[in-house]
Amino acid sequence: MSAVRIGPYTLPNQLILAPMAGVTDQPFRQLCRRLGAGLVVSEMVTSDVSLWNTRKSSLRMIHSGDAEPRSVQIAGGDPQMLAEAARRNVEMGAQIIDINMGCPAKKVCNKAAGSALMKDEQLVSAILQAVVAAVDVPVTLKIRTGWDRANKNGLTVAKIAEQSGISALAVHGRTRADLYTGEAEYDTIAAIKQAVTLPVFANGDIDSPQKARQVLDATGADGLLIGRAAQGRPWIFREIDHYLATGTQLPAPSLLEVEGILLEHLAALHAFYGDVMGVRIARKHVGWYLATLPGAREFRAQFNRLESTDAQCANVRQFFIERHNEKQGVAA
Repeated sequence: MSAVRIGPYTLPNQLILAPMAGVTDQPFRQLCRRLGAGLVVSEMVTSDVSLWNTRKSSLRMIHSGDAEPRSVQIAGGDPQMLAEAARRNVEMGAQIIDINMGCPAKKVCNKAAGSALMKDEQLVSAILQAVVAAVDVPVTLKIRTGWDRANKNGLTVAKIAEQSGISALAVHGRTRADLYTGEAEYDTIAAIKQAVTLPVFANGDIDSPQKARQVLDATGADGLLIGRAAQGRPWIFREIDHYLATGTQLPAPSLLEVEGILLEHLAALHAFYGDVMGVRIARKHVGWYLATLPGAREFRAQFNRLESTDAQCANVRQFFIERHNEKQGVAA
């Protein structure tokens, strides 16, 4: 397994936590890194510097204590604004700048950012050149396979990226029009990998160790981006890493370990966001962790009404005591 390099950085493995707005905040990034991700990428930061003083944006820019190299994703559609955003993020500790041309969200695309940019190849080129010239750290790019199925220009955009001095490229195996529906396809990623010399990372529907192996084999990619499959399952990185290295599967984490990870995550969310926001943000994470466990739906309905940190932690503990008792055949 050859080492994955991004500029001067060699990653400890091939697995990268994909940036997800509202998900890959600092508590989640640190947890995924501890559980086996080789690189974690921050939530998307707008390139409009005038919006950075909002609480939401300022929290997205906290990197102290994060494992190196620290990668920050920026989004926007104006080359000069993106260049300025990149410079400012590097001043604040970013060691890799990632440009988002992969997000299909309307909110992002309507502003001619994210995957909407792929429609305008000249603008893509102008943005990449401006950002690469603005900073002396590696710049990476995330794209989709194209605008829609009739306009799969991922290969062209990949070549533009290579000519512009991009250090690594992540490709999601869907077009902008596909959003997150249907199945990701990997043929386009394989073609891009063949066509460029820079590291290429495959993204889309990688949700198990076996799937990770298949996608690496099918695409020849240098690494994998894992996004939605890590929600509520941050240990997926450890499981995939072990499988790629040995061909054998790690046992699933015990209920006790899942409880420990979840309580650690809750404590980190509460500490990072403060009680009010922390309690609110914890709800979706807890939903993801417990989704596959019996009794989760009833538990969530009641959990989502809780307003305090202590009540959330106590409730999670109680939920796991009940699951444990059921497993032992003890009546609750």
